[in-house]
Amino acid sequence: MQVLLASVFNLHLLFQVVVESRSSALEYGDLTVEEGSPVNPDLHFDSQLMHLYVMTEKKVSKVKVQECSVYRSCLECLGAKDPYCGWCSLENKCSLRSDCQDAAKDPLYWISYKSGRCTTITSVIPNQLQRTTARTLDLIIDNLPSLTGHFLCAFTVLDKPLITNATRKGSGVNCTTPRTDLLPSIPPGQHHFTAKLSVRMTSGPDFVATNFTFFDCNTYSSCTQCVSSSFPCDWCVDGHRCTHDTAENCRNDILVTGVSRAGPSYRSGPAFCPTINATVGNSPEILVASGIKKAIKVKVHIIGQFIVQTRFVCQFNIEGRVTSVNAQLLGDTIYCDQMEFSYTSRAPNITATFAVIWGGSKPLDNPDNIHIVIYRCRDMADNCGMCLALAKKYDCGWCQSSDRCEVKDQCERGSAVWLNRSQTCPNPEVTSFSPELGPWEGGTNITIRGINLGKTFQDIYTGVMIAGINCQPYEHLYIKTKQIVCKVDGPGTNEARHGPVLVRVEDYRGESKTHFNFVDPVITGISPKYGPKSGGTMLQITGKYMNAGSNIQAFIGDLPCRILSTDQNQALCITSASDKIGTKKLRMKFDKGDRYFEKELFEYVEDPIIESAESGVASQIKVPKGIPAGGIRISVTGKNLAYIQKPQMYVYYEQKMFISECSVQSNTSMTCSSPVIEADDSKLDADNPLKLEYGFRMDNVSGVQNLTLNNNFSPFLLFPNPVFIPFDKEVKYYKSEYLNINGQNIDRACQESDVKVRIGNSFCNVTSLSRQQLTCRPPETQPPAVNSEGQVNGEALPEVTVIVGGSLKFNIGHLSYSPAQGLNGPISKPTMIAAIGIVVVIILIFSGFLIAYRRKSTESNRVLKNMQEQMDILELRVAAECKEAFAELQTEMTDLTGDLTSGGIPFLDYRTYAMKILFPNVDDHAVLQWERPELIRKEKGLRCFGQLIMNKTFLLLFIRTLESNRYFSMRDKVNVASLIMVTLQSKMEYCTDILKTLLAELIEKCMEGKSHPKLLLRRTESVAEKMLSAWFTFLLYKFLRECAGEPLFMLFRAVKQQVDKGPVDAITSEARYSLSEEKLIRQSIDFKPMTVYVSISQQAVFVGGLDLNTENVPVKVLDCDTISQVKEKSLDTIYRATPYSQRPRKDDLDLEWRTGTSGRLILYDEDSTNKIEGDWKRRNTLNHYRVPDGGCLNLVSKQSSIYNLSIFSEKNEKSHKYETLNLSKFSSASPPLSRATSPLNHDQDQGLKVWHLVKHHDNDNQKEGERGNKMVSEIYLTRLLATKGTLQKFVDDLFETIFSTAHRGSALPLAIKYMFDFLDDQALQHGISDPEVVHTWKSNSLPLRFWVNIIKNPNFVFDIHKSNIVDSCLSVVAQTFMDSCSTSDHRLGKDSPSSKLLYAKDIPCYKEWVERYYSDIKMMSAISDQDMNAMLAEESRLHTTEFNTNCALHELYTYAMKYNEQLTVTLEEDEFSQKQRLHYKLEQVHNIMSEQGQP
Repeated sequence: MQVLLASVFNLHLLFQVVVESRSSALEYGDLTVEEGSPVNPDLHFDSQLMHLYVMTEKKVSKVKVQECSVYRSCLECLGAKDPYCGWCSLENKCSLRSDCQDAAKDPLYWISYKSGRCTTITSVIPNQLQRTTARTLDLIIDNLPSLTGHFLCAFTVLDKPLITNATRKGSGVNCTTPRTDLLPSIPPGQHHFTAKLSVRMTSGPDFVATNFTFFDCNTYSSCTQCVSSSFPCDWCVDGHRCTHDTAENCRNDILVTGVSRAGPSYRSGPAFCPTINATVGNSPEILVASGIKKAIKVKVHIIGQFIVQTRFVCQFNIEGRVTSVNAQLLGDTIYCDQMEFSYTSRAPNITATFAVIWGGSKPLDNPDNIHIVIYRCRDMADNCGMCLALAKKYDCGWCQSSDRCEVKDQCERGSAVWLNRSQTCPNPEVTSFSPELGPWEGGTNITIRGINLGKTFQDIYTGVMIAGINCQPYEHLYIKTKQIVCKVDGPGTNEARHGPVLVRVEDYRGESKTHFNFVDPVITGISPKYGPKSGGTMLQITGKYMNAGSNIQAFIGDLPCRILSTDQNQALCITSASDKIGTKKLRMKFDKGDRYFEKELFEYVEDPIIESAESGVASQIKVPKGIPAGGIRISVTGKNLAYIQKPQMYVYYEQKMFISECSVQSNTSMTCSSPVIEADDSKLDADNPLKLEYGFRMDNVSGVQNLTLNNNFSPFLLFPNPVFIPFDKEVKYYKSEYLNINGQNIDRACQESDVKVRIGNSFCNVTSLSRQQLTCRPPETQPPAVNSEGQVNGEALPEVTVIVGGSLKFNIGHLSYSPAQGLNGPISKPTMIAAIGIVVVIILIFSGFLIAYRRKSTESNRVLKNMQEQMDILELRVAAECKEAFAELQTEMTDLTGDLTSGGIPFLDYRTYAMKILFPNVDDHAVLQWERPELIRKEKGLRCFGQLIMNKTFLLLFIRTLESNRYFSMRDKVNVASLIMVTLQSKMEYCTDILKTLLAELIEKCMEGKSHPKLLLRRTESVAEKMLSAWFTFLLYKFLRECAGEPLFMLFRAVKQQVDKGPVDAITSEARYSLSEEKLIRQSIDFKPMTVYVSISQQAVFVGGLDLNTENVPVKVLDCDTISQVKEKSLDTIYRATPYSQRPRKDDLDLEWRTGTSGRLILYDEDSTNKIEGDWKRRNTLNHYRVPDGGCLNLVSKQSSIYNLSIFSEKNEKSHKYETLNLSKFSSASPPLSRATSPLNHDQDQGLKVWHLVKHHDNDNQKEGERGNKMVSEIYLTRLLATKGTLQKFVDDLFETIFSTAHRGSALPLAIKYMFDFLDDQALQHGISDPEVVHTWKSNSLPLRFWVNIIKNPNFVFDIHKSNIVDSCLSVVAQTFMDSCSTSDHRLGKDSPSSKLLYAKDIPCYKEWVERYYSDIKMMSAISDQDMNAMLAEESRLHTTEFNTNCALHELYTYAMKYNEQLTVTLEEDEFSQKQRLHYKLEQVHNIMSEQGQP
C-alpha cells in the first residue's frame, strides 16, 4: 500500500490518494493550499516523510501529510480512511501508530481503517433502571481488547463521574450501578435522566461508552402518564401512585400495568385508568357565564367498586381560588352540585381547572384536559352587532333594558327584551368614514366605521348609499358589525354634490352626521421646480381638494412621485430617479380622475458634487472637525449645491448616525454645523482625535454619502469639548483694551466665528484663539447685566459667558470696568507728604511686631509642627477608613443567597406562633394547660358562661363595661382581647361579626370625638384593636407559611450572616456591619477571618433522629471573637438544619482546643489569663489564646470546676498535658499556657469593668488625652450604607411579597380583602372623602398592627434565636416599613436619624407599592359572605383543639367577677339584654360557679 499526494495543473487542490494495489486506488481527501492559485506538480517530502513542500505561483507551503487529531471518535477516525491514522483504543484517540502506546501488543490496541472494527458497546442489559434501585448490568462489547488489570465502570451525570467496579466476562463486562443516594435528583417536570456509561481501566481514559437511562416512576402523578410511559411503570389505583415494584407497593390493590411492562396483563394501558372521559357534549371545554349558577356534569370511566362507593367532590380552581362542591355518581356520569361561577379580572374569559376528587384527595385522570371556561358577554362585545356576532356556543344576546351583551338569564332574570343571534340589532350607527372628499369622476373606496353594521355581508350588500349614490361593498374587507369598505361611482358631471353616508340593515338605517362631498381637484403650483436626477426631492404640490379620493397618485412625466401626505390645499411627494436631465410635466390621478399641470414644469438637473469640507484656523490642515457639543462651522464647496432644498451633514459614531443642518450660500458653497455627538468627553484625546466617517444627505444623491470611503477626503476629526476657566476672583476688573479668558483645547476644532462671548446684554468681539487662551475686545462702556429671564438689571455687574457652537456654555464670572480717574489722576503735594508719613508709621509698627514675632517663632514652629504631624496621621487614618468603606460598599454584595435556606425553614407550629403573639413573654399560659382539676369541677358553670360569651349582646356589653371602667388597665385590655380570641377560635364566623361591630363602634366614636380620623387604630387603646391584631394573626398563618415566610426568613438569615462577617462586641452588641447607628462600632477594629475545624462529642449531641456531621466541621470565625461567640457560630454551622429549640445550649458546652496528639486546652471568656489594664478587664478571644487559622476545636459537655482546677492548677504546671507545645513561639503578650485557665473566680475582680472590642466610658472627658489616636466617629457611618446595599435585595423581596396581590400563584388572603372592604364601606358611610384617611386606616389595621410586629420579631414565626444586633437591624427595616405605609412626607435633613436617611431614596418607591397594593385590592371583586364564611368555618375546624377553651373562659370569668356590680347594672339597663334576661343568666352562672368551687 502506498500513499500518493498529487496535484493537477491549473487546480488549487492537493489530492490525497492511497494506492491499495496495481489496479485499485482510493482518494481520501484533498487540501486547499492557496485559494485561487494552481499547485505546481513538483512536490517534495521532508526527511521524516511527515510534511510535504508544495509550491504555488507566489509561495511555498509546508503541508502536514496527516491530521489524525481532528477526529474525535473511532467511527470518524476509521471513516476518514486515512492510511496514516488509526484508533488507539486504550488512549481513546485517533493517532499515528507510532503515537499509540503498546500498539504492537494487540491488533485491537491500534485499529487501522482497513480493519473497520471499533470497540463498541452493542447492548446493556437492562438498558434502563429505576433510580431508587441498584443492580448489576451486563455490557456486551464487540472487539474488546485483551487487557490485564482491573476494569471500572463510570456513570457520568452533569460532568460528575460515579465509579463502580466491573469484571471481565466472555463477551464484555459486568458492572454494578452506583449507590442510589449518590445519583442526582431528577429535574422537576421530567421523569428520567441519561448518564454516560463508560468502561475504563484503573488508570487511563474511557475506551468505550454508551448512554444509560435512570428513570423514576414516582415522578408520574397520574395513571394515564404512568402507564403510557416508555418505562416499565405500573399504577396502583387505591394507593394512587406510580411504581416500578408492584409486589412491594401494590399489595391487595387494583393494578393497571404500563404499556412498557413485558408479559400478559388483565389491565394494561391508559384505557383502564379511572378517568374523566368527556363532557356530555364531547367537548374539552365547559362554558359557563360569569355570575350564573350551573351544575357541571361529566362522563367518567371508573374501575373498582371501592371507588364507586367513595365520596366524590368536584374541585374548581378559579384565579387561584379553589372551590369544592359535592358530587354524585349516577351510571357513568358525575353530577357536580350547583355553584356560581365568577371571576374578578377584566379579561373576556378565563380558564378554570377542573378535577373530580375521590377518596378524599385522589383526582381522576383528566387526559383530555377538560376545563371550565368562564366568560362575560359584556367584556366580549360592547355593542349589539358585535354581541350577536359572537360564536353560538356562548349563547350571548343583547339585553335592551341594560343596553349590554348578556346571557338570557342575566337580562332581568329573563323577563326583559333579549335579542338572540338570529335577530337584527335595531340601531346601526355610522361613527366615521374616510375619505370625506372624492372626485366627481368616482372610483373612490370609502371606509365606513360604526356600530351594528350587520352580522353578515349579505345584511349590508345592497344597503350602502353615498350622497344618494349606491356604493358597492367589498366582501373581503368587511368586518362584522364594525367596518364596511365600498366603491362609489361619481355623479358623472362636474357639479357640486354632497350627502350623508347611509347604511341599511333590514328595516333599520344608520346615517352619518357629516356629509361626503364630490369635488373637482385643481393643481395651482409646484415647489421647488427643480431637483437632482437621483431623485429624493420633496415636491410640494398646491391646489384645491388635494386630498380628494382614496387612491391619490402623482407622476413627473412617466416617473412616479411617491405621495407622503395630502390635505385640502397641498400634497407632498418624493420624486423618483431619472436617467437623464430635462423638464417634465406633473400629472396627478385622483381615483378615476386625471389632472395635469402645464403652467410650470419640473426640471431634473445634474446631481450635486462635494469637492471639499473643512474647518479650523488658517494655520492648520483643512479637514472637517467637531466636538461632542456640536455647532462647529464647516465650509463645504462643490457644484450644483443650490438645487438641494434641505441639505444635511451626518457623522457616524459607534454605529449611530448624528445629523446637523446645512445652509446653502451659492451653487458652489454651503455652510454646515458639526452635529451634536453623544460621546463621553472624558474618553476623547485632544492629541489623537477620533477619526469618524461622515457624509451628506442631499435628497437621494449617493455620490455625496460616506465621503470617507473616497481617498480624496480626510475623515471627520472629533476633539474633546474646549474648557474655559472662570476668573480667579468672583469679580474681574477690566482695565485694558482686551479681555483674556483662559482654558484648554480652545482652538483644536474652533475658529473665532464658532465662539461667542457675552458680557451682560452685549458681546465681546473675539479677535484670536490659541490653545489655552481666548482674546476678545469688550464694548467701550460697561454693558448692563441681564437676569436669567433676559431682562436688563442695571444694578448688578454684567456676567461674562462663553458660548461655543451655540449650545456649550461656560459662566466665567462678573466683569467690572475700573473708574476712569483715581489712579491715573494728578496727586497733590500735601497728599504725597501725608502718604509718606503714614508709610513711616506703618514701618515702625511693623518692626515692633517683627521683633515680638521673632521671639516666639521658635516655640510656635515647634507646636505647629507637632500639630501638623498629628493632623497628617489623622488625615491618613480617615482616608484609609473611607477607602475601606468604599471598597466594602462596592464588593460586599457577594453570593449571600447561596446557602441561606439550606435545611428548610423552621416554622413554628400554629399554637406556638399564636401564643407568642397573643401572650408574649408568657411561656406556659393557662390556655395551654390541659390538666386543671379545679376547672373540671367548674365545667358546668364554665359551659354556661361560654354560652353567654356566644351571645352577641352579652359579649358586646361585657367588653363595653370593662372598657368604661377607669381601673381597667391597658394590660387588662390586651389580655381580655387575647382571651376572647382564644375562646372564639372555634367560632371564627361569630368572632368576625363581633370584631366588625366593635370596629364600627370605634370608628363612630372617633368621628364624633375631637381626635383626627387618621389616629384610628394607631395605638392599642381598645379591646377591638387587639382583637383585630389577633384576627389577622389567626387568618394569615397559612399565608405566612406558604408565601411571606420565605422572604422574611431569608432577610433574617441574611442580616445574621452579614452581621457575623465582621466583629460584634459581646458586651454592647455593637457590630461593624449594622443597619442601626446605635449598634455600630465607631472605630477601627483589627480582625482577621479564620476557619476552624470543630467537632462535637457524642455526649453533647442530643438532637434525636438527625444525621449530623459532627467531626471536623469547618466554621468561619474571626480572631477577635470571644469564646462564647465561637461556640455560637459553631453550633449555628453544625446544627444549621436544626430548629433552635432542639440544639444544645452554648452554656452547657465547653470549647476545647486540641493541639497535636494529646494537647488539650479548655478556652473561657474569663479566666486567670484575662488582660487587665487599669480598671478594665478584657474578654478572652481566639487571638488571645493564639488559636491558629485551621485550628481544631472540640465542643464537650461542661466540666466541673474541680476537674478543671485539678488539671490546670499551677501546682501541676510542670507535668500537665501541654508540655508537647512549643511555648517559645508565643509572645509575652499572650497568656502562657502553663498558667491556670480555669473559670475566673469573680470574687477577686470586684470593681473591674469588663470590655471586649469597645470601651464605653462613664465620662467622655476621661480619655481626652487619647484624642490624637481617635477619629471623628461619624466617618464610620458609611458602613451602614455597605450593610444596607448588601441586604437591599432581601428587603425588597419581603416588601414586594407583602405588598403584592399575586403571590406565586396563590390568591390574596380573603381576610385582607374582606377587612379592607369593610373599612372602605365605613368611610363611605361616614362621608369621608379624603383618600389619605382610608389609606391610614388600612395601614394601621394590617401593616402596622400585624406585619411590623412580625418583621421585628421573626422568632414569633420561626424556631430561631434573635440576637440584640439582629433585633436592632430588623427594627430599622420595620421603621422603613412603617414609613412606607405613611401618607405624610418626612422632610429629611442632616440632623435626621440615620435610620430614616438610610432608606430615604427607597421609601418613595415603597410608597408607590403600597398605594398600588391598596388600589389593586379595592379593584378586586367583593368577597361574598358565603365564601368568607366557608373560609372562616374551615379555619375554625382546623384549629378547634389548639387551646384549652375552658381555661380562657375561666380567665374571662375572673374579669366578670371583678367588675360584676357594674356589669350587672349594664345588663339590667340595656333593652336587648332585658329581653333575653341576660342579667339573670349571669347570676345563674355565679351561683353554679360558687357551688362547684366548693370542695
